[in-house]
Amino acid sequence: MTGSADRPPVRIVHIGLGAFHRAHQVWFTQFGDPEWGVAAFSGRSARLAETLAAQDCRYTLVERGPEFDAHHRMSSLVAAYGADRQDVLDRLVAGPDVAVVTLTITEAGYADPAAPRRLVQALDARRRSGAGPIAVVPCDNVLANGARARSALLAQADDDLARWIDGHVSFVDTVSDRITPATTADDVARLAALGVEDRAPVVTEPFAEWVLAGGFPAGRPAWERAGAVFTEDVRPFERRKLRLLNGAHLLLALAGLARGHAAVADAMTDPVLTEHLEEYWAVASRGVPEAEEYVRQLRVRFTNGRIRHALAQIALDAENKLRERIVPLVRELLADGVDPGPALRVVDAWLVHSGQNTDSLDRLAPGWAADPRIHHDGRCRS
Repeated sequence: MTGSADRPPVRIVHIGLGAFHRAHQVWFTQFGDPEWGVAAFSGRSARLAETLAAQDCRYTLVERGPEFDAHHRMSSLVAAYGADRQDVLDRLVAGPDVAVVTLTITEAGYADPAAPRRLVQALDARRRSGAGPIAVVPCDNVLANGARARSALLAQADDDLARWIDGHVSFVDTVSDRITPATTADDVARLAALGVEDRAPVVTEPFAEWVLAGGFPAGRPAWERAGAVFTEDVRPFERRKLRLLNGAHLLLALAGLARGHAAVADAMTDPVLTEHLEEYWAVASRGVPEAEEYVRQLRVRFTNGRIRHALAQIALDAENKLRERIVPLVRELLADGVDPGPALRVVDAWLVHSGQNTDSLDRLAPGWAADPRIHHDGRCRS
């Protein structure tokens, strides 16, 4: 597929159009290898795709630091479609120019048959077209996300397609990090006051990390030019981010909402929460490489009051997030004979936030409701 005179050709297809994708994967592509264009498909609603298409898919990315903003005009996203455009998704993935499919379908997306079904159909179109191998690059906060994506696709593929996927599709494990709140009307108004008409801007922090491990049989952008790291094993990076950043975010969100806070930076002004946070980091840092420096960076990132990262946004789908981020940590602490209390505070906050009782603990991990090490006197130990 060829691009227009001033836009790159589509070589990457993305499923899960949203603010994080446009702040992260599109950013790494534009500043790493702008010859690669991205076509993105929304997860459900077509509204954002329609808004972007109406402005030629160009948008403003605002890097909001503690003191000032930096503005970037983004142009590597060259097409946006609603989730209902399966015909276009099939055509693009079946084309020989497309070498990479990236995904941001969230933790819940792997349990929703509709999300992988779209890609299964598109990969079948590629198989039938003879376009050759392709890489699938999930960017969600789940353990072993490449293997998770592979399992989700194979579960819906027939025997012929499953064999083709095994021989022609690589699954890349990744760790993706950039705090990106949902865009607000105030964000749009701020740009309008500067003379920039943009109905779909993205506001994000200056920090960005992308770690990838796996093959790209049809080629890939030079994302490393924008700071991406290619490695043989993402597990140390995965452990560091899921436990120290995502686990800490859950603690601040679930406990912070109960204490009347609205955003991460607000919660960081609460001495009770910050004390619990430091105690959480102390146990979550065990076995994590470069944990001390990473936590130092997190303190700076979390206290950036100019980024309004809503606690309610972080608390969405908390049960699945706990299962991915906190349950493995608690199990490891228990196995090592370490008091898991600081990590169990996150679970306790979830019970309060969701109005659940301790019987609900078995939804997180079988047997937890009856395990005396997990709760005490009808509450999680804190």
